Amino acid sequence: MDGVDVALIETDGQEIVALGRTGFFPYGEGDRALLRRAARDAALLEDRNARPGCLAQAEAMITSRHAEAVEAFLAADSIDRATIDLIGFHGQTVLHRPGRRLTVQIGDGAGLAARLGIRVVHDFRAADVAQGGQGAPLVPVFHRALAAAAGFLQPVAIINIGGVANISFIAPGEEPIACDTGPGNGPLDDLMLKRLGAPFDRDGATASRGKADVAVLGSLLAHPFFLVPPPKSLDRNDFLGTAVESLATEDAAATLVAFTAASIAGVLPLLPSRPSVAIVCGGGARNKTLMRELAARLPCPVALAETFGWSSDAMEAQAFAYLAARREKNLPITFPMTTGVDTPLEGGVIAEPGVA
Repeated sequence: MDGVDVALIETDGQEIVALGRTGFFPYGEGDRALLRRAARDAALLEDRNARPGCLAQAEAMITSRHAEAVEAFLAADSIDRATIDLIGFHGQTVLHRPGRRLTVQIGDGAGLAARLGIRVVHDFRAADVAQGGQGAPLVPVFHRALAAAAGFLQPVAIINIGGVANISFIAPGEEPIACDTGPGNGPLDDLMLKRLGAPFDRDGATASRGKADVAVLGSLLAHPFFLVPPPKSLDRNDFLGTAVESLATEDAAATLVAFTAASIAGVLPLLPSRPSVAIVCGGGARNKTLMRELAARLPCPVALAETFGWSSDAMEAQAFAYLAARREKNLPITFPMTTGVDTPLEGGVIAEPGVA
């Protein structure tokens, strides 16, 4: 909920030809507050097309902010929008309940295409969930393309830490294996907002001054989600950090960081082999305390995405551009070992410009 990432890539939907410029356009505090209310209003949704409470307002805001971000991005380098073939638009997840075959991402793809005059691919998760898949994670096929372009000869794990954390196990010549591992930054962000009025723990500074509570950490890791083998997924709000309410802020932050790292580490024994390296991307890569926890808990070297010339911040924006290209070419974006869907499945809806 921090803002809009924009990335320009050139791809055929299989190989990555070039990763271009990236940009970030932050939400205002009013935008973030609206999205938090939208997530609460979405909690009881049964119809993925319904927009009760403030959801319609939040959807209009999301669409407008993405349009503004794309326009500013193109203007900054005088890029002719006629040279852009597709936009991959994920929108904002406000509810993810694959067990009920329900996933809701707000954002008007058709409205975005009409405003920008560019084809937009959106609604990437619904087809997979409708077929009994988890609908997440979606980025492993992009991670596979990145690893192939980098020439990795041994298996690697790519760990994305956003509100939720997920892992992709990439072995040369094999379909990716992936799952959500547990909470990412979500519970820690919520703690910082509630206790200190800050949107996140910058550099993990608050957590670095605390000590993880072993008993509370054990209770968090006893959640039944961690007994389920991959593939599996969860909602950002499945872990709200209420178990740390009695702890001092620094200790609560340290406990939540340890929780994220331990839940990621808990997946590695379930993989076919030990990865040669774990590559970390997403907002969590900026949390130095979390990175130290991962290095201490994982059975392989840990590296930032930038080590390999990748962008921790822009990787998901790049991934959805890549997924848009795959949708146009009717190539699958989800697989049995990434979401649990029965067969590799296409995903996404194409909105043509001028058709709102």
